[in-house]
Amino acid sequence: MASSSQPRVCVTGAGGFIASWLVKLLLSRGYAVHATVRDPGNPKKAHLKELDKAPENLRMFKADVLDYDTLTPAVEGCEGVFHLATPVPEDKIVDPELEVLDPALKGTLNVLKVCSASKVQKLVVLSSNAAVDFNPNWPQDILKDESCWSDKEFCKETGNWYCAAKIVAEEAALEYGDKNGLNVVTLCPGMSWGPLLQPTVNASSKFLIYVIKGGPDAMTNKLWHIVDVRDVADALLLLYEKKHSSGRYICSPNHIRTRDLVALLKKMYPKYNCVENILDVDPKASLTCQKLMDLGWKPRPLEETLKDSVEFYEKAGVLRDVDGHPCRLPYLFRLAGDQ
Repeated sequence: MASSSQPRVCVTGAGGFIASWLVKLLLSRGYAVHATVRDPGNPKKAHLKELDKAPENLRMFKADVLDYDTLTPAVEGCEGVFHLATPVPEDKIVDPELEVLDPALKGTLNVLKVCSASKVQKLVVLSSNAAVDFNPNWPQDILKDESCWSDKEFCKETGNWYCAAKIVAEEAALEYGDKNGLNVVTLCPGMSWGPLLQPTVNASSKFLIYVIKGGPDAMTNKLWHIVDVRDVADALLLLYEKKHSSGRYICSPNHIRTRDLVALLKKMYPKYNCVENILDVDPKASLTCQKLMDLGWKPRPLEETLKDSVEFYEKAGVLRDVDGHPCRLPYLFRLAGDQ
């Protein structure tokens, strides 16, 4: 049983790829953790209960960020909250407002309001570099920093609804914090790779699996911003624990174009075919995460992330071919690759 003197925090969407690593990290650092999931009895969430120190320091709460009343018990008594629950589209979006935009905004606003009502000291919101990187008007010769926002209308016009939702949610979080005196900090990570704690394979991991195995979908030779999932968890906790952290923080230390990524993977793992159909695109300005590094954040090199990811995929069997089911690039990244 967690002690009343322990620091206590809530993590929304705790069963996800990044959130699972954050929960693991928090437990290892002596935090009592309130983890919100839609169904605590779902076997896909059982991995949380098996984490070190989970029996005594982890409480699971059935909650949906779209339902304000379910959030209150989970946040009550917590000094801090990490908001990671967000919809990630697996397939083509038919109704953007209903499927992505409204849930992202309403869910974030519900968390913000519950934090205010519960006198939470600090809220760390997981955004994405999707809210930073899609700005066609940004000069190509200038690194994109936290002052750069993705162009909301451009994202909508090009059908990039995930990016539009991330912009709307992050803007709302920072604006709410300023107006209501709530200490809100946002983190904008790039493509997150690394070993999985949860039993399901998430979208960003499927992306790397596709690059390794290859398949029918063409890719563009765009610049990808990569970060290790464990380093994202470290960054989230760092922002929470640093009293002077404020505003938004880019979390994308590694930058690599598709062809260079394929070349690196072939060098490390020559037995895999890797994706071959790669189309040229105009270069874009890269991102800088110097603001986060200045807080003392020390991310892993890309090669370590790739090594740990591939070793996990091999042990889990997700790189094996399945007859009649060619590997496909996740829809979310088919779209992103065209911009």
